[in-house]
Amino acid sequence: MTDTTKGFFAMVAACCVWGLSGIYYKALSEVPPLEVLAHRTLWSVLFLGAVVAVQGQRAVLAQALRGRSLRVLAAAAVVISLNWFGFIWSVQNGRAVEASLGYYIFPLVAVALGMVFYGERMGRAQAVAVMIAAAAVGWLTWALGAAPWIALMLATTFGLYGLLKKGLSVPPVVSVLAEVVLLAPLAVLLLAAAHFGWFGLAPGSGRFGSDFGSSLMLAFSGLMTGGPLMLFSYAAQRVRMATIGLVQYLNPTLQFGVAVAVFAEPFTRAHAIAFALIWGALALYSAAALRARG
Repeated sequence: MTDTTKGFFAMVAACCVWGLSGIYYKALSEVPPLEVLAHRTLWSVLFLGAVVAVQGQRAVLAQALRGRSLRVLAAAAVVISLNWFGFIWSVQNGRAVEASLGYYIFPLVAVALGMVFYGERMGRAQAVAVMIAAAAVGWLTWALGAAPWIALMLATTFGLYGLLKKGLSVPPVVSVLAEVVLLAPLAVLLLAAAHFGWFGLAPGSGRFGSDFGSSLMLAFSGLMTGGPLMLFSYAAQRVRMATIGLVQYLNPTLQFGVAVAVFAEPFTRAHAIAFALIWGALALYSAAALRARG
């Protein structure tokens, strides 16, 4: 099996976990999104740290946290934390349909970023697909009276994350661990503030330890976070940005199904038209990509 094929299957597995993860975070709706984010970060440090220790890559981690790779990893840590928070918030606040729209837009953002930063060619059909996607966002903005900011934020941050990881010559597990290590001090500060009542928070307001089920789910979020991110990092270094965009369709499809069928979120006529345009754009892009490969 070639590295490209391995990267493809790694991306499929990551998208399945991401696509169904809304169910998991919806079950944590009583925990504030920032607290969930902090726990995702810290438990990911423990999980990934154990993986790196077993692999004997601690020296590689230390080297990654220097020079240019440190700057790239810091930027990646910022954009992925924004992406995590946006997704958790949208699921907990009845905006999972809009979140799925963001991940539908992401593949076309990835195509555009690949063209701008890596010189990957965009054919006529791909350019039309990107324009149709832009038209869908414009329509939804006009129909709802406000831009779909959650969707745009998720698409942009995830696109930038993939772009940053594409140009990074650091092993996937190490790079993800480095990101959460960089985020860990902020996570510790946030949880300490909830525990001790800093920054105007009520003392003991943190939910971890309040009940066994929520505490276990917060702890398991490390594996839920680290596992697919490792797979994504592995794939991003082995396949083209356009391929990442193509496989990524699986993620929003599962998210959309969960939002409508499981969460029973409203799906209006305005949403239907916007999603139809996005699906049409993705179909056009996919057909052009398959013709190019054939």
